[in-house]
Amino acid sequence: MRDILLKPIITEKSLRQVGEENKYSFKVAGRATKRQIKKAIEELYKVKVLAVNIANFPGKLRRSLKTRKEFKSANWKKAVVKLAEGQKIDVFEFPAEEKK
Repeated sequence: MRDILLKPIITEKSLRQVGEENKYSFKVAGRATKRQIKKAIEELYKVKVLAVNIANFPGKLRRSLKTRKEFKSANWKKAVVKLAEGQKIDVFEFPAEEKK
């Protein structure tokens, strides 16, 4: 299961989706299917997954400043997972900041 889920995606947009829509974003293996992702998340985090949406992102062309050679960064896949009402994944939770 760990070879399917590579890492959680923690950005402003993904954290907003966690709070408002109970959706969590993960970077996943390029050959992973929706069923494999759903099974991996349910087994790893012990939650009920309602839906899995997938987006494929092409790699970008980059250029080295020293050698001026171009290379392409790797293609990657993102999965957005909607959980059942009242369930959450603790990886995305941060302690509240204290106000002075």
